[in-house]
Amino acid sequence: MPSKTIDTGLKQYFIGPKLRRLRLRKSMGLVQLAKHTGLSPAMLSKLERGVMHPTLPTLLRIAMVFSVGLDYFFNPEPKPMFEIVRRRDRLRFPETPDAPDVAYFFENLDFPVANRRFDAYYAQFLTAPASGPRTHAHPGIEFMYVIAGKLGLQMSGDEHVLSAGDAVYFDSTIPHGYRSAAAANTTALVVTASAP
Repeated sequence: MPSKTIDTGLKQYFIGPKLRRLRLRKSMGLVQLAKHTGLSPAMLSKLERGVMHPTLPTLLRIAMVFSVGLDYFFNPEPKPMFEIVRRRDRLRFPETPDAPDVAYFFENLDFPVANRRFDAYYAQFLTAPASGPRTHAHPGIEFMYVIAGKLGLQMSGDEHVLSAGDAVYFDSTIPHGYRSAAAANTTALVVTASAP
């Protein structure tokens, strides 16, 4: 039976909850984990609930099943990704910094998030200059949701007009350009991501 000091010291590592999260991420039941480790389901349940603390050999058996090192159980888990971006903190940028006729402005909605899997923008589209919208291309995919107005999306020589509430998802390696197809400016949510 561990002393109260050892029990208190081990509780700070949250070994039981970490073990449970590993098991649930793999959609594995206690019986299934027991078969892989050679430990009883009852013992694994006690470990998860913190009723019992594992020995290092027991913990190593479990770690091997999930392909993690022993250090996983003793290091703090990374904090879950969570970031609020206030409107007042967003910066507004023109489509091209030095262009005399700007077709749109954008604000990055997720700039403080590290290692993000996509980029989200709030965009305001202006009526196109006489020369028409400039086209551009970039690796990945793009998703747009029109919030207000009408958006002219030019792709492969064709213009597609989207109204408020319409959305489009497309391969952004195809040259594309935008303009407001309404008398007033048009706003949209734009999401870009690298192709899988």
